[in-house]
Amino acid sequence: MSMPRVALVTWGGLPGLSADDQRAAAALRARGARVDAVAWDDALVPWTAYEAIVVRSAWDYHTRPEQFRAWIARVAPLGTLWNPAAVLQWNMDKRYLLELASRGVRTVPTVCVDATDGRTLAALLDEHAWGEVVIKPAISASGNATWRSSREHGAADEARFRAARMAGAVLVQPFQPEVMTGGEWSLVHIRGEFSHAVVKRARAGEFRVQEEHGGTASVETPSEAMLAAAKQVLSRVEGRWLYARVDGCMVGGEFTLMELELIEPSLYLGMAEGAAERLAEGITQSC
Repeated sequence: MSMPRVALVTWGGLPGLSADDQRAAAALRARGARVDAVAWDDALVPWTAYEAIVVRSAWDYHTRPEQFRAWIARVAPLGTLWNPAAVLQWNMDKRYLLELASRGVRTVPTVCVDATDGRTLAALLDEHAWGEVVIKPAISASGNATWRSSREHGAADEARFRAARMAGAVLVQPFQPEVMTGGEWSLVHIRGEFSHAVVKRARAGEFRVQEEHGGTASVETPSEAMLAAAKQVLSRVEGRWLYARVDGCMVGGEFTLMELELIEPSLYLGMAEGAAERLAEGITQSC
């Protein structure tokens, strides 16, 4: 049997792959695979040459969502895209949270507004009796254009809020103070099985936990209840998937979903022993 050829999909600003993806590439090569780092929007990439096309650090997709959707549609017929096209397309828009909530998943309460919604920010806060909220684009990544407001500042923030929803759909969610005290959990799964978990914490003076905003992460062991909650979330995803990261926090003693990452999440492969090898094994089994 010939060596499988694997494309680890990145973006033009990171041609050499992230540190995590470099670990995955090394583990794949140790299994005899040939690995290429390729930008998703590179018109010269011969996509038909690969037994597996694995989206990993396509970190600019949210800035050009229609182009990214078109790329997904172009390579989907090959049957070698991971995660699969339907999963990627569904996960691009964070309104999937509303769908998961309707399927019985405990999620952070979420309201979606756009240019057609005439409610002011102050009116939304009053309507839902929320004191503080987080506002983010429905299509975004790494905490991009994510900000906080409150009843106290709602009127002053109205111009910013209006500009945001005129630019595209935005989500409004009550701020979860538990993120500041207990951190945000990321439960990583590979081919249907739990692999490892980290807890992300924000730096002083910041509420976003992502590394880009000064956040830190540490490997920790989730409770059985957390694992069961993550399993429930993933059971609501239609179709197969190779990797998934279930992000949430403990609210009132229960795991509450904040985001489900199925496109290009950091999988923290360098923080958990054997994680890169588990991903590599999953990829080669998918070829």
